[in-house]
Formats: sequence, C-alpha cells, structure tokens
Amino acid sequence: MKTKLVTAIAAFGLTLAAHAASAETVRVGVAAEPYPPFTEPDAAGNWTGWEIEFMNAVCAEAKLDCVVTPVAWDGIIPALTSNKIDAIVGSMSITEERMKTIDFSDKYYNTPAVVAMAKGGGITPDAEGLKDKILGVQVSTIHQKYAIEHFGDVAAEIKEYQTQDEANQDLAAGRVDAVMADSLALDAFVKSDTCCEIAGAVEDDPAILGAGVGVGLRKGDDELREKFNTAIAAIRENGTYAEFSKKYFDFDIYGK
Repeated sequence: MKTKLVTAIAAFGLTLAAHAASAETVRVGVAAEPYPPFTEPDAAGNWTGWEIEFMNAVCAEAKLDCVVTPVAWDGIIPALTSNKIDAIVGSMSITEERMKTIDFSDKYYNTPAVVAMAKGGGITPDAEGLKDKILGVQVSTIHQKYAIEHFGDVAAEIKEYQTQDEANQDLAAGRVDAVMADSLALDAFVKSDTCCEIAGAVEDDPAILGAGVGVGLRKGDDELREKFNTAIAAIRENGTYAEFSKKYFDFDIYGK
C-alpha cells in the first residue's frame, strides 16, 4: 500500500512538473484575408507564408505555443485589446497613432511603400503622377492614410477595399489606375500577373508609414513583448531568419 502511495505521489509530481514546463499558449492574430507572400491559406486551409514561418521560428525560440487565429484586418486591433487574441503578426507597421492603443515588439522587417499601375501606365508615385487618377488602397492601413494625406486633394478618387487582393484585381481589370501597398506584397502581385508593374516608391513619411513592422501586443504585456524581442534578436543572430527568408526574397528585408 505504501509503495502504491509513493508511486502515485511520484506520478503526480511528474504531472505537475510537465505542466509547469509546458509552453505558454499565445493566440497570434493574422489577417483573415490572404496577403501573399506574407500570409495565405493553402488548399487545406493551413496558413502559409513568410510571416507564418517567422512566427513559427520566433515562437520556437521563445518556447511559446503559438496558435494562428485569423481575424478580419479592420478588427484585428480591437480583437487584441479585448483579449480575443494575444499578439498580431500581420505586417503591421509601428506608428505613433497605433502606439496610443497598443504596444509593439522590435521591428522584424522594414520595406518601402510603392505604387503599382498597369504596364505602360506612365504614372509616377507622387501627387503629380496621381493627379485625376483613381488610386486603390486597403482600408485601415498606413497606405490608406498616406494616400488620403498626400494624394486626396489631387486624385480623382481614393478607392478603398477590404483586402489588398480586391484592390489588385480591380487594377488588373482596369477599374482603378493604380494601387498603393507594401513593396513586397505588390512585387508578388506583379510577378504573378502580367498586367501590371511597379511605378516606384512613394516619398517616405515616417509619421504615417512608421518605423518598420512589429508584433502588436496589448499595453502593459511587457513580459510577452520581451520574449518576442529576445527571440527576434536570436533568430537574426543564429541565421534562422535568413534561412527561411531566402525562400521568399533575394535580399534581406530587415531593412534599416
């Protein structure tokens, strides 16, 4: 009887130890809308893309059990602040306006915003080039805000879309003259569709475009932020970041 009791106590202790050692579960919000090459579901509904690989690498390094949680982009910050998700990995730029509501990790990539047009469209990525043009942008993005601020007075229309894919398809169909988005997202689009080309990068406006992309986190969640920061630095240092990135890009997207 005594032996059975000792065995039971030992087993209980092992269960407690295993529970204590288990990884912290983190619900990571990604935009429910496809955003290649960063995030998109495959035929089986599994999420793939550069940011999914980034998330997996960071979470493995930080010993976090990260669960992909798709959320409509225009509701992703409210989902974070209302505790429906714990972090955002969705190409979200670090801006002063967003930092009034949420915190961010250190940046994990930084690329310019560009304008794409139909091939031979003769558009330049500035107010003069977009005068009397219809410019498509995704709602609730820095690109929408930039377009309104810099081109709103000269463009014929700033046309808003729920997803970047919808904006791109309207460009391909000739329903808009140009679209504005992150350079990597539009580079993937123009490579996959012969209709269009990049007109060039817009003039930088750090107040709107921010200082790179970071993991969005709730205000005061300092412990989780530090885990992400430490892991981001580690995968940059140990070569993991470069290893999975080279499958998608032929240059270091970490930026300045």
